[in-house]
Amino acid sequence: MRYAFALICALVLLAPAFGQPAAIDIPYQKFILSNGLTLLVHEDRKAPIVSVNIWYHVGSKNEKRGKTGFAHLFEHLMFNGSEHFDSDYFKVLEKIGATDLNGTTNNDRTNYFQNVPASALDTVLWMESDRMGHLLGAIDQAKLDEQRGVVQNEKRQYENQPYGLVENLIVENTYPAGHPYSWTVIGSMEDLNAASLDDVREWFRTYYGPSNAVLVVAGDIDAKTAREKVDKYFGSFPPGPPIAKQAVWIAKRTGAQRQVLEDRVPQARLYKVWNVPQQFDRDATYLDLVTSVLGRGRSSRLYKRLVYTDQLCTDVSAFADLREIAGQVVIQATARPGVELAKVEAALDDELARFLSAGPTQEELQREKTRDVATFLRGSERIGGFGGKSDVLARGQVFAGNPEIYKTELQAVQAATAADLKNAAVKWMSDGVYVLEVHPFGELKPAVAADVDRTKVPEAGAAPEPRLPKFQRATLSNGLKLVLAERHDVPLVNFALLVDAGYAADQLARPGTARLAMSMLDEGTATRTSLQIGDQLDSLGAQLNTGSNLDLSMVRLSALKANLDPSLAIFADVILNPSFPQADFARDQKLQLAAIQREKVTPNSIPRRVLPEILFGAGHAYGAPASGNGTEASVSAIRRDDLVKFHQSWFKPNASTLIIVGDTTLAEITPKLERLFQGWKPGDIPKKNIATVAPPSKPVIYLVDRPGSIQ
Repeated sequence: MRYAFALICALVLLAPAFGQPAAIDIPYQKFILSNGLTLLVHEDRKAPIVSVNIWYHVGSKNEKRGKTGFAHLFEHLMFNGSEHFDSDYFKVLEKIGATDLNGTTNNDRTNYFQNVPASALDTVLWMESDRMGHLLGAIDQAKLDEQRGVVQNEKRQYENQPYGLVENLIVENTYPAGHPYSWTVIGSMEDLNAASLDDVREWFRTYYGPSNAVLVVAGDIDAKTAREKVDKYFGSFPPGPPIAKQAVWIAKRTGAQRQVLEDRVPQARLYKVWNVPQQFDRDATYLDLVTSVLGRGRSSRLYKRLVYTDQLCTDVSAFADLREIAGQVVIQATARPGVELAKVEAALDDELARFLSAGPTQEELQREKTRDVATFLRGSERIGGFGGKSDVLARGQVFAGNPEIYKTELQAVQAATAADLKNAAVKWMSDGVYVLEVHPFGELKPAVAADVDRTKVPEAGAAPEPRLPKFQRATLSNGLKLVLAERHDVPLVNFALLVDAGYAADQLARPGTARLAMSMLDEGTATRTSLQIGDQLDSLGAQLNTGSNLDLSMVRLSALKANLDPSLAIFADVILNPSFPQADFARDQKLQLAAIQREKVTPNSIPRRVLPEILFGAGHAYGAPASGNGTEASVSAIRRDDLVKFHQSWFKPNASTLIIVGDTTLAEITPKLERLFQGWKPGDIPKKNIATVAPPSKPVIYLVDRPGSIQ
């Protein structure tokens, strides 16, 4: 076979100075088979696994009105067997220990991916190649009808969720008729019903040839071996036909358009949408930063104003949805129960006007630049899955013809000025807005080669021994146990403090106390306010999260190595000195009550509220609603002092373990932690009733009535 290939790139590095990233690079080699298949190979020897990630350059935008939903329907059909393995695709892959195993479809591409032991690479390449080259003979009317039903039920499930009808209205009203983004990826019921066997086969012949695909093999493999194997399994397939490419079509709007939707939702919500340029456009990059400043996280302007200060909303977010031929900026705000959307919109518009007038501050700009680098680094720790290195390379090759386009994006972010962000926002967000109001409706109630043997799937080789870092253990003088796994390939250090509490601890308090206490743990300390904690973490490129599950309460920190000491200081302060401010308590208590209201009308959440008590009984530690939110009555009765008591009772070093993974050593980290936690004293821990519960003597079925459901 003939190949074109690129030079191997340099290693992934970060400069040690805070906020000054050096050249970030994902090493790869590129090959183009004579049939047009593009192969990208990235060698990563951290573990004996390989990621196989294939992207077909086809999505819902390649469909036509009257024949929507084909791309997603075909993704389902790809898992139902090929000519030489006419059975469920997952049977073979799960047997050999595949992880991150799935397929997804969006407007612009369809991808199939899995991580497997390195010894099973032939198995997965055989399976993927059989789907590419030998699928048509296995598709029959029965399979089409089955998967059509699965997709239609998936559509019903989505639209049955609160706010599930919003996407249809946005895409149909923000793009003109005939625009490739003017219908949803899942398509319409009518079009799915009309899909014929001939339609599906023609879709495969047109879009699933090797010349319309990019295959990334990443992990414990060298480029030469990967190239030979891919040539063996894929090289004999003929290329697909030429495909018409849709040019950029932004469809910029003018004026304002408003719609009102009544739906079975517990809280009113406001959406604002602007049509903006496509991914890789410089203004699109700036708008991505703009939305982060406006509505990403606790430090964002809209959160501070709408949730924290004015307490008009239970949540607010802003994001840039950047696709191949156009993008959109979306702001959504969910009103607190009893608050009119008009008041929410007035405050939102006021904050947006301030930004359009003055742009971001230098502090905000630097915070988002640091966060952008940190987010990319965290993704680059993985070889597969969403945002992993194989995904990054495939995206660049498919949409830009350049696997290294991420470098241009990172450089553009670091070079961006406050004026760049302001100018982009003024150009694209000062006019042409679509506004959708969603209001509660009615009364809500709970409720290659010729020598490939296609007669059988190749047996996977013996599973390789995992190359995991050695666990190192130590104990601080106060009894806090440390467990360290060293990883020095990326300059990040991750911490997870595990405390023996969790929702089960609510047996000794009011249900919902553990969740509320942990949601407030980082809302302020004796020396830092909630907003100061958020601002300081963002400026350091650090991430801190608190939360609980049934058995554990957790505090997690992800820190850049260069900023380890100041990041750890905040981590320790949050663990040791939470202040549970009364004003924040009142706000978070309302947020938790609103979450309970949402659970009581969301189909997937309703069983989780009633099943634990059925299984374990009211007196058991596991008998409360599985979300940990408690009940409206119990949460309404919680007082700030209950949270203080929870922290004092359960946060003890002798009942906690600190897990550390990343770029450090036990010799380096232990003295730092000893110094930070030396004042944390051990003590007695309350006992929870987690006694064994006998199973029911016979099967029982419980039905929950949810009036108005469409499914």
